[in-house]
Amino acid sequence: MAEIFYSVTVDGSTKEYPAGTTYLSIAEEVQNRYEHEIVLVFVDGFHLQELAKTVQKDCALTFVTTADAIGHEAYKRSMCFLLVKAVHDVAGHDRIERVRIHFSLDKGYYCTLTGQVALDEAFLERVDRRMRELCEARVPIRKRSIHTDDAVELFHRLGMYDKERLFEYRRVSKVNIYSINEFEDYYYGYMVPDAGYLKYFSLHLYDRGFVIQMPVKEEPETVPEFKTGPKLFQVLKKSVEWGDCQEIDTVGALNDMVTKNDMREVVLVQEAHQERQIGEIAKQISERGDARFILIAGPSSSGKTTFSHRLSIQLRVNGFKPHPIAVDNYFVDREHTPRDENGNYNFECLEAIDIDRFNEDMDALLKGKEVYLPIFDFKTGKRKYETRPKKMGEQDILVIEGIHCLNPKLTEAMKDENKFKIYISALTQLNIDEHNRIPSRDGRLIRRLVRDARTRGSSATRTISMWPSVRRGEEENIFPFQEQADVMFNSSLLYELAVLKQYVEPLLFAVDKDSEEYLEAKRLLKFFDYFVGIGSEYVPTNSLLREFIGGGCFRV
Repeated sequence: MAEIFYSVTVDGSTKEYPAGTTYLSIAEEVQNRYEHEIVLVFVDGFHLQELAKTVQKDCALTFVTTADAIGHEAYKRSMCFLLVKAVHDVAGHDRIERVRIHFSLDKGYYCTLTGQVALDEAFLERVDRRMRELCEARVPIRKRSIHTDDAVELFHRLGMYDKERLFEYRRVSKVNIYSINEFEDYYYGYMVPDAGYLKYFSLHLYDRGFVIQMPVKEEPETVPEFKTGPKLFQVLKKSVEWGDCQEIDTVGALNDMVTKNDMREVVLVQEAHQERQIGEIAKQISERGDARFILIAGPSSSGKTTFSHRLSIQLRVNGFKPHPIAVDNYFVDREHTPRDENGNYNFECLEAIDIDRFNEDMDALLKGKEVYLPIFDFKTGKRKYETRPKKMGEQDILVIEGIHCLNPKLTEAMKDENKFKIYISALTQLNIDEHNRIPSRDGRLIRRLVRDARTRGSSATRTISMWPSVRRGEEENIFPFQEQADVMFNSSLLYELAVLKQYVEPLLFAVDKDSEEYLEAKRLLKFFDYFVGIGSEYVPTNSLLREFIGGGCFRV
């Protein structure tokens, strides 16, 4: 029987390949055309595949490198697998109870391990050495598909009870299991072909665990120096401890709560925990005595507006008269708004704010003068002014919310002793399992998808298409200043993804399969397959979650 050949087009050039040729072998042929290492491939523009897959038809290939967002995620995911494998190799499987990959820290992940192991520099050096041995040997990362029931049995046998719990709730019939030599594990998403791709990393002892530091996609062959903000770390660490305390540290654990416990109590406990934290912040402000400007900043979909309302209530309990002020009302008139590199209005940059007028008004208020505050009309793109002036008395305090509130340039005319700075973000403490993280950015994107559809009539396609630009604005204007905050507040709720599932899935299903945003929508839909959903009837009307799903008691 004659061998079958298919036409494969790469970068405009077409060549015949025998059926069954791996994408990896084609990638190796063309690697010299690419600046960075090829790790994945799009087949005919939309079908993302691992390089171990084979040619089965005429097709066009678009290779993905470590400098692409999807390729970079595959690199980090594969690096986590290599790390867990090396830890088990060095310590011995029977001496390791748990290896947990918790959250992002600097340019890497913070991890902990428990078992009959002393986590010290000597141990970490041995892990580093073992990882590099596997890398130099180019040990393959293999994948096999097994029945979900068999996966549950496998993970029970391996002592991976978090994964056993997770797959008890999966409705799909098959599960993809990855292996490095004899070591098997589950990972949510695609992997690189072998350990030889995973050359760039460093390990650092930190607090009671360690950090695996990895490159950023802009420089995928460079491991940056490890630097971290202690304030952010403490908030993240406390969030993990809270999840552990509530026995809701993974999606499987949350699903158990949904199906086997009283979710009304679970919800109310999470809400009470946040209310206590907000009350403690108000108490700190009161004890400071000289704080007149409460400055609240945070990335998109952190719940800044609802937080400012709830903080204002707690400030009233402490004897203050709070007045909310949105920095967005100080936007310059539309025609004066700077534009980005694509010619679009850049509302995220500091220059979009009338800084001089903002400082003049705040200084006048502090001096007890009457001030007519602006209101920005987003329809006309111009400012108008309140009909009644505002004047501050002894107990009055301004609660100011905006993405630039921690940037000292915004409040350069204000005295530091009059400022109390708060950084708020939805820092997801829940993970899929002990080795598969849920990035905080995913939690915020899901919140924004739901809110934009409800308040702006925006499709999921539009929100997803805008997200990279939003993220760039956060990297430039918010994250560099987060450690300057007096207080950090985590607005994420342990139960929220189970509620948001009902709202976001119909929006994601509506994304056209031919659109560029479909791949991201498909990823998020697969992600929600892990969750058992719940209704919103138990969510209090003052909850931060109401800012996104609606039905709240504040005007948000």
